Amino acid sequence: MNIHYKTAVDYIKRSPFQALAAVFVLALTFFVGTHLAALVYSSGNVIKYFETRPQIIAFLKDEITPEQISALQNKLAVDERVKDVRYVSKEEALEIYKQATSDNPLLSELVSPAIFPASLEFSVSDLAFAEPIIEEVKKEGIVDQVGFTASLGGEKTLQDVVGRLKTVSWYLKVGGAVFVSLLAATSLLVLLVITGMRITTRKSEIEILDLIGATPGFIRSPIIIEALIYSLVGVFIGWLFAFLFWLYATPSIVTYFGDIPAFPKETLNFVVLFLIILAGELFIGIGLAIMGAYLAVSRARRNK
Repeated sequence: MNIHYKTAVDYIKRSPFQALAAVFVLALTFFVGTHLAALVYSSGNVIKYFETRPQIIAFLKDEITPEQISALQNKLAVDERVKDVRYVSKEEALEIYKQATSDNPLLSELVSPAIFPASLEFSVSDLAFAEPIIEEVKKEGIVDQVGFTASLGGEKTLQDVVGRLKTVSWYLKVGGAVFVSLLAATSLLVLLVITGMRITTRKSEIEILDLIGATPGFIRSPIIIEALIYSLVGVFIGWLFAFLFWLYATPSIVTYFGDIPAFPKETLNFVVLFLIILAGELFIGIGLAIMGAYLAVSRARRNK
């Protein structure tokens, strides 16, 4: 076993309550951090869903040619603001009408494809693009009129709802980030205090190592390893409890939101999402441990 790792483990065993305090604070920090990351991901998906739900329908004039339709369709397809462009012929429009009036077959028997205009249907990547794109499409010579559909009412209603969702998401991100930052600062202070206490108890040992020519890296290695153990264990425990919470809560969340992709429905995608969160938290946890250990060692060396 590496001598530095063995030394770090021995000091943890000698003061288990200090170790538990450090691990508990770090676990609480990353438990909250995992919840925040999951909520930010979920709110982002909900906002994106509602932003892309509206369908813009460009009803085309009867006397147009297939070439003109293809030209406009290609123009919309290459526009980065536009997505999912689809041409709906008169016959397809009739089929859509029949499906919508399936409860009353007599209505569909009284109409023919000729009365339905062909159209181009598409959505936008961001709701803010809807109004300018509608104005641009209206100016096309082959377009008779442009309609806007949304499941939340009209364009104005949808914009209000998305605006509120964005406000809630912004407060969630800012408030959550401030709260997690405070917890992270507390974790750093706990690491500093515990590491400082370790250095104090090893003061004579460190002085002897200095006298015999030990490098600063050799002296600080056990201290850094000890801080890393606290941090890695704390990160994993905090992440694991949060992961288990979302694992059991997600089926109810998915059922409640229905078609809205608030959380991944496939188990693999769900696990990958939380593994990505874990990877980010491990990176932050390692950074906190190294920073705390270096600050404590530097302070101790200045006070010698």
